[in-house]
Amino acid sequence: MCGRFALVTDLTKIAEQFDVGKTSSAFRPNWNITPGQYIPAVIHRDGQNILEYFLWGLIPFWAKDPAIGQKLINARAETIGDKPSFRTALEKRRCLIIADVFYEWKHEGKKKTPLYFYLKSGEPFGLAGLYETWMSPDKKQINTCTIITTDANKLIKPSHDRMPVIVSRELEQAWLSAKDDDKTDLISVLKPYPAQKMDCKVGMGPEFT
Repeated sequence: MCGRFALVTDLTKIAEQFDVGKTSSAFRPNWNITPGQYIPAVIHRDGQNILEYFLWGLIPFWAKDPAIGQKLINARAETIGDKPSFRTALEKRRCLIIADVFYEWKHEGKKKTPLYFYLKSGEPFGLAGLYETWMSPDKKQINTCTIITTDANKLIKPSHDRMPVIVSRELEQAWLSAKDDDKTDLISVLKPYPAQKMDCKVGMGPEFT
């Protein structure tokens, strides 16, 4: 599961790293991003990468009740191609949700210790995501997203058995812009990120810097 993360990197650096041609001035650094908030994500549209904002908690386009989004903050990589909630988005609406760190909690009896996981390189990274546009009965358009998870690597496994999919740099563009005629290639991207390229510290918030 991925239920909380942080993004504080300057927008200019994000645009450069992810080859973004269009950005939004709405970006604000946030050490405590949670489901139900609008989060920045890179999508590929009209031949360019664009930074847009999506409500975290995917509402399928066919949903009758938007409350379903509260249950769809994550999508399991192992079943994503078969689930009605995610199948069409996997084919047509993929994104990279940008993060600097993500959090998990280590449980020791009744004590919960926050841990933050990050890349040893110190760079922000793209979490594999899907997005949808839902139209309310009063014709209000709501753009939403979900973060894809996979088995935890050796670094994360002591605190949780799942981790968000971090898309490697060389596969980012393929994930964003690949054609939808081969789900096998898309799903092959959704693997645990190498533990040796990551690190972990105790805490939560600005102490990351």
